[in-house]
Amino acid sequence: MQSQLETIYAQAAAELDSIASGEALDAWEAKYLGKKGVVIELVRSVGTLPKEERADFGKRANAIRDALMEAYQRRSESIKAQALAADLEGGAIDVTLPGRPRQMGGLHPSTHTLRRFYEIWAEMGFQVYRSRDVEDDDTNFTLLNMPPHHPARDMQDTFHTTTPNVILRTHTSPGQIRAMREFGGEGTQPIRIILPGMSYRFEQITARSEIQFHQVEGLAVGKHIRMSDLKGTIAEFAKRMFGQNAKMRYRASYFPFTEPSMEVDVECFLCGGTGCRICKYTGWLEIAGSGMVHPVVLRNGGYDPDVWSGFAFGMGPERMTLLRHAIPDIRYFWGNDLRFLEQF
Repeated sequence: MQSQLETIYAQAAAELDSIASGEALDAWEAKYLGKKGVVIELVRSVGTLPKEERADFGKRANAIRDALMEAYQRRSESIKAQALAADLEGGAIDVTLPGRPRQMGGLHPSTHTLRRFYEIWAEMGFQVYRSRDVEDDDTNFTLLNMPPHHPARDMQDTFHTTTPNVILRTHTSPGQIRAMREFGGEGTQPIRIILPGMSYRFEQITARSEIQFHQVEGLAVGKHIRMSDLKGTIAEFAKRMFGQNAKMRYRASYFPFTEPSMEVDVECFLCGGTGCRICKYTGWLEIAGSGMVHPVVLRNGGYDPDVWSGFAFGMGPERMTLLRHAIPDIRYFWGNDLRFLEQF
């Protein structure tokens, strides 16, 4: 048995030295070192030998197996190196050729609009204030003048979590409370911020509605701020966003956290106000909801409404992008279709 082992070892080593291809090397490995290889079978047969021969035979068999495996690894690396050298010498790889350019990514259309928002509002003295996406019910509703069972809560279908009183925010307005409580109280100071972020509502996904969308909230709090300041601020934004000749109109509306409240329309820049499918043939496009901060909200934020006043507004970047580019379906924004995204 010992002599058979040595004969197989010599035979396997001789065959390995003559192998010049990967296919032949794989066949050699299967023949000698595979699950049913000759050497492996001999290692397994140690139990059939007389007891006094098992130790020496097993030790030598394991040594031969290890030696052949090392020789196999060396031969494999040598064959790979030879193949690579042959490819280089044969011109399979021309190192003088220019590299293939990688496709460059781009900014999402919503990001384009958001960055334009940041630029315009920064020029007007507004800072960016970040607020959390996961909110408690009180901050999202109650402190914004929407106590439990208030009808306005039905306007926003809410994503609830398994933790009581914890929800995904339905709008960016709760950031107003957090900002006012940060800047209010002792050492109260004026505020002029925008609060960009994602909002979440449990709605049916259609061409005009999504379960997630960006909003940009705006808040200005100070002394002697009036409705005329809000109108002038929104008008200046519209001119910088849509052009100096942009025409606007204001419509009375209702929001529980502002009083009085209004919605802002801009003349349709696609049809010039003559009426088209995008503006529903009215000649006007809604761009924002706004109003004077309700005294209850000011007080909940730590500001005395007898001394301080302010205005707030909310805008939708996706909605404005839809309007500016006549995009017919809001679902394109989250579909990750490169045919759509590469246009921006």
